[in-house]
Parts: sequence; C-alpha cells; structure tokens
Amino acid sequence: MKANLKQQLNDYNSNDVEILSIGTELLLGNIVNTNAQWISEQLSQLGLNHFRQTTVGDNRDRIIKVVKEISKRSNILITTGGLGPTPDDLTTEAITKSFNVSLFERPYLWKEIKQKLPNSKLNDNSSSLRKQCFFPKDAQIINNPKGTAPGMIWEPIKGFTILTFPGVPSEMKAMWKETALDFIKSKFSDSYSFFSNTLKFAGIGESSVAEKINDLLNLNNPTVAPYANLGEVKLRITAKAKHEEEAKKIIKPVKEELKKEFSKFIFGENHDTLASVLIKELAKRNESIVLAESCTGGLLSSSITSISGSSKVFQGSIVSYSNELKNSLLNISKDMLRKYGAVSEEVCQAMAINVKEKLKADWSIAISGIAGPEGGSIEKPVGLVYISISGPNNHITNIKKSFNKSLNRIEIQTLSVNVCLNSLRLILLSNSK
Repeated sequence: MKANLKQQLNDYNSNDVEILSIGTELLLGNIVNTNAQWISEQLSQLGLNHFRQTTVGDNRDRIIKVVKEISKRSNILITTGGLGPTPDDLTTEAITKSFNVSLFERPYLWKEIKQKLPNSKLNDNSSSLRKQCFFPKDAQIINNPKGTAPGMIWEPIKGFTILTFPGVPSEMKAMWKETALDFIKSKFSDSYSFFSNTLKFAGIGESSVAEKINDLLNLNNPTVAPYANLGEVKLRITAKAKHEEEAKKIIKPVKEELKKEFSKFIFGENHDTLASVLIKELAKRNESIVLAESCTGGLLSSSITSISGSSKVFQGSIVSYSNELKNSLLNISKDMLRKYGAVSEEVCQAMAINVKEKLKADWSIAISGIAGPEGGSIEKPVGLVYISISGPNNHITNIKKSFNKSLNRIEIQTLSVNVCLNSLRLILLSNSK
C-alpha cells in the first residue's frame, strides 16, 4: 500500500459513549440484542465515539457496579431495558443508587399512564405501573409515545450523562427519534458524522487480506477494519467528516488502492452479494443460467431467487439427490454412475452439460458432493465437492474442493454455494464483453 495514504490521518475529539443492555433474557440468549446494534448505527451517524457495549442481567448490585465503572471512563451512558413495572425492572432504581440519589414521583406521569390505559382498573395505591413515575429530581423525562415506561436524561455528576430507554425496540426507537436525537445533537455532536463504505471479497481469507494491508489498519481517518463471514471477507472503510461528500473524498484513495491490490477478489460493495452481482452481470450480457444440484439441495437456487430481478436470467433448476433422478431427469447413464459414483468430476460435468441442454440456457452450474456428517469414505471424505460450469461455445470449467470435515453440513453447503457463484463471476470477468 502507498505510504502517502497515511497523510489522510485526522483525529477529531468526541464524547465517549457506552451502551449498557439490561436483561437476563439477553444473557440467556432468549432474545437477540438488536437494540445495541441499532443504537450503534445512530451513534455513528452522529459522529460519536462509541467504544464499548456491556450486557448485565436483572440484578441491582451488578447494575450499580457497572454504572459506577462506566461513569469513570465515559461521558455518555445509554441504557436499554429494565424500565417496566415488574419486580425485575430495576434500571432507574439501580442507577440512582449508584450516585446515592433519591427518587421522586412525577404525578403527571401517572395521569399519562392512566390515559394510555383507559380500560384498565388501575389502583392509585397498589398498581405496579406506578413505579415507572419515579425519577431523580433533576432528571429530564423522555416521553414514551408507544408504551407506558418513560426514560430519562440525567447528569448525576459533571461530564457524565445517562439516557435510559425501555427494551422494547419499537418504544426505544420512537423515544430516540422524538426526544433523544435532538438532545444528543445539540449537546454532544460536533457536527461531524461517520460514513462507511464496505468492500466485499471472495476467494481469499481474512488473514491474507490483513497481511497485505497492515499499514492501512493503523489509519485514523479513514479507519480500515477487516471482518469475515462464512466464505466472505469484508473491509469496512470509515471516514469522519462534516458531510457525505467530504467523507467520500477521504475514503476514495484508500478504496482505489484496495481495488488495485485485490482486483479479482473484490466482488462488490455494501449490500452487494455474490448472487446479486452475478445476476446483474448476466442481465447486462443478456444471458441466462440454470442449475443442477445434488448436495446443496436447492440452496444454490435459493441464493439466486432471493434476489429481486433474478427472473431476468434464472430459468430454473433440477435438484436430483438420488441416482434414479440423476438418470431420469439429467440423463446421466447408469453405467457412468456405477463407474465413477455420483460424487465425481465426470458425473458433475455431465450434469452441467445436460441441464443446460435440457433447460435451454447460456450457462449452467452443477454441484455434487458429500456434505456430511455421514456418507464419507477414505476415497471420498466428508467435505469433498465437485462443481462444473458449462457455458457458450462448449466452455467447461471443473472445480474440486475439499472443505474441512470439521465444518458442519450447513457450512459445507453454504461454502459450496459461494464457490459456485464466485467461480462463474470470475469466468465472466475474464470474458467481459
């Protein structure tokens, strides 16, 4: 990578923000913590320095301990969960105890709750809902337009502000947009925001990418961060700027250098997938595709049809698990199946050629393999996959992959699909019209 890219470094001061998610159900894995993800995205758009997330159960002492720790290292704490009427909703009480402050009732909040629940028989003295009306004396209330549990904005000590939200995502988002967003913008935002551009790679591992971009990983603005999903590597380039156009200028030289370095491996950006990129290219060429699947059982077809507009290029597929169907639907001779076996280059190539001819398309992909965990042998172990691609002018490409047998069945199938899509992408790239 070019050394002069390091001249892009910029360092802006910003307030440090932490997210505290409260709820035993999160620790038990009963629900996915989508709130923290959503809030993180909002903080990025505001240009705030969010560097840590914590999850704690519905335990008063643990909440108090965590809040005290956060108050010593951060400027803003955003909490979700624990604002409801049940005994395990302890957030407001625990936060105030962290700073030895008393709670005081806001009578108007009780009136609002009763208005929101007009058909309920609420007892002024005993209703558990009433606990939602108690806050520190100097706290600003965050109205909850979709529920009964309000939140608060509170500065218990100088330089440290707490914003609390319920755990219900729809309520939290509504409260954020109605009240918290403007407050954070006016008090903490320095008019800078974060903008990201993600490059997506296939056919190369995360460690191989990281080794070649070691100098870029030390940049401050933009920052470059690698992360991987199954069969895919991503590089997220993030710039801090006053507006999107400025951010694009900061990102551009890094992006161009990466595209030059990894030209064959980068298949798309942001929301692109291998399937969507492949469909777009086939549509541009006005060419069609069909599939013959065995070990993936329709997963390859599903990856194609999940993309809007796939009908422009995708004709159909034949999923033939048994030898009988390979024979009757794909015209694979019984002699060939006996001689080579269903999992073989010879049979897979015949599947690709025959399905293309039978379903009348420009391109075909065939796949056969052993996804496991059973069915493998010494000669043909679990993880062995054959892929054949047939195209115009009698084009044939045969691929043999041996995936690690420690992978589970779904992982082997998913990786096989990725190899199918990426292999055809590279073929089309090398034969660009």
